[in-house]
Amino acid sequence: MIFYLSIAIVASVLMALGLLMMKSRSAHLPMAAGANVIRAIVIWICDPMWIGGLGVQTAGWALYVIAVSRAPVSMVAVMMQGGIALFVIASVVILGERANRREWVGIGAIVLGMLMLTLSIQAGETEGAFEPGTLLIFSALLMVAGLAPMAVARLNASGAAAAILSGVAFGLGALFTKAMTEEFTASAAASLALRIVSNPYVYGLIVANIVGIVLLQNSFHSARGIIAMPLSGALSNIVPIAGGMIAFGERLPADPVAGAMRVGAFALTIAAGALLAGSRAQSSEDRIVARAAAES
Repeated sequence: MIFYLSIAIVASVLMALGLLMMKSRSAHLPMAAGANVIRAIVIWICDPMWIGGLGVQTAGWALYVIAVSRAPVSMVAVMMQGGIALFVIASVVILGERANRREWVGIGAIVLGMLMLTLSIQAGETEGAFEPGTLLIFSALLMVAGLAPMAVARLNASGAAAAILSGVAFGLGALFTKAMTEEFTASAAASLALRIVSNPYVYGLIVANIVGIVLLQNSFHSARGIIAMPLSGALSNIVPIAGGMIAFGERLPADPVAGAMRVGAFALTIAAGALLAGSRAQSSEDRIVARAAAES
């Protein structure tokens, strides 16, 4: 299992690098909104740096699929959180982004939550039975919760609402990926082509990841990467950890201390997300600095 968790770490690095490449082009690319969605996405795809970032992201996702096919989704999600810290550091060093005291507290709390989750991992954690009906209900409830911030004008203006919903979408994509591998294993006797076209989770993960990418890129236009990525990344990892326990029979660690750390990490991540969600959109000065860094 350690081998597959190591693959998850490499996947998280590739995904963070891909997002950094995509964020570096946010000042030069249009938002995908309203009637402009298709045209904006075509412009994104035609941008060499952006499409290169998407390619790196795809390579990371492929490694994620390999990891999650052999290890519990909640444990893989913990390993994936290293990409959040890496992206924040790169945004500060490469893109020249800055954060105020409140925002650093929120970012630090998310990193601390990641550490607590990592320390809560225990060797020999196992999975239970997969429950498709439970996953469907869990997904529907999460979508409602993820859409709620879109109704708040301030969160829309700051880019936080799009970042939150993108995290929910990516998290659901992770759960659908795990469900896809479960179905593939159960129908091993059928041909690969048949297993792909007849598996509903294949379409679910494709839609979820496309929606997540579009929403996160949109959030990059209004929010600094050090705000948007931790918000989206924390949720994209918390969702599969919670979903792994609810729909895949994964359980909290038997050790009371490890169990308390994992629950505490959930609460800390949610509180940190609330802090970051209250951040304002990046100032015009921040945008100028980020644009100059991207062009240099």
